[in-house]
Amino acid sequence: MLMVYAPRAITCLDSHILNETLLPCKNTHVNSLNNVSIGLGPIRAPCSSILSASSFYWKSRNQLSSIKKWLCQMHDSIPSDDEYRSSRNIAISLFRRYRNVLDRGGGDNLKEFISAGVNAYALGCTDEGLRKELIDMKQSGVEIEAMESYSGSTSLKSKIASGEIDECILWLSIIFITILCTPQPTIVRWSSTPPVSDEERLKWKGFCAVIANAYYLRGMAWLPVKTLQLEQMAVVGQAEEPSVVASRMRLVFSTLEVVSPQWPKV
Repeated sequence: MLMVYAPRAITCLDSHILNETLLPCKNTHVNSLNNVSIGLGPIRAPCSSILSASSFYWKSRNQLSSIKKWLCQMHDSIPSDDEYRSSRNIAISLFRRYRNVLDRGGGDNLKEFISAGVNAYALGCTDEGLRKELIDMKQSGVEIEAMESYSGSTSLKSKIASGEIDECILWLSIIFITILCTPQPTIVRWSSTPPVSDEERLKWKGFCAVIANAYYLRGMAWLPVKTLQLEQMAVVGQAEEPSVVASRMRLVFSTLEVVSPQWPKV
């Protein structure tokens, strides 16, 4: 994994949970990388500072090879760099993987969605920018093709629903906030634009930080759902259903395992 320490980090964590000492939620901004020279063409919002409508331009082939390898440390289901050439392509990639989790269950499918979300974070995307891309596609009647099935390719396509957009982007926001709650900048972000809106950050930073605290300081891989419901009550005045909270917790723990594995794989 490529790791570059940011020149500054902004602490953004205040927890409401039982006066517990939690890890700081760090907003890592990397505006420049030593020995890496990047030339950008016209930028297609919202993935500022990295994405162009055509391609990336690099002055070092060795750097290109190492960066691309890091950005694409995902399963073989990702066919090419085309998924990262524009913010719209990234939005489609994320949405397809979101549907894949719903249709086929978590496990590796969830890890693929998280890996795509981590790449979106690194490329400078924002939750609201990708939401806008999906809304634009919904309004234009675009149909999204399903992921390739285990038995071969499939031509199944369907339109985007508003509820799907909201939930998919919420998952993405939780992934972004979880990355910000790691104790050091584990993922380099090539943009100074905050990855999540202030509203979502305030709503979920305590939730993600409670889990990050358990993961890093206590070596835990699960928490009592009631603990997280209390955090939700303190922040937004109400708690989600236990099954929903458990799924949110699984998303955070799985993201931490992807960006900052604590135990060797067997």
